[in-house]
Amino acid sequence: MCRSIKTLRPPALPEEATEDEIWAAALQYVRKVSGFRAPAAHNREVFDRAVDAIAEATAGLLDGLEVRGAGAGTAAARQAG
Repeated sequence: MCRSIKTLRPPALPEEATEDEIWAAALQYVRKVSGFRAPAAHNREVFDRAVDAIAEATAGLLDGLEVRGAGAGTAAARQAG
């Protein structure tokens, strides 16, 4: 869909994705879906809410994923740390 959105889970990303990386991916998604690189002032609030909601959903997804073959899964490794 959008080539500038990178995979944020191991092993594609050697470490846990940062909040900035998650937010950047969410921003790229909203830009692609809305067709706006930067929304007009009257659309700014809904645009920003969408980025925040997608970033939150993405963080939840990454927290819950179990990546097999990467030792103890992502979720288990986070719980232990």
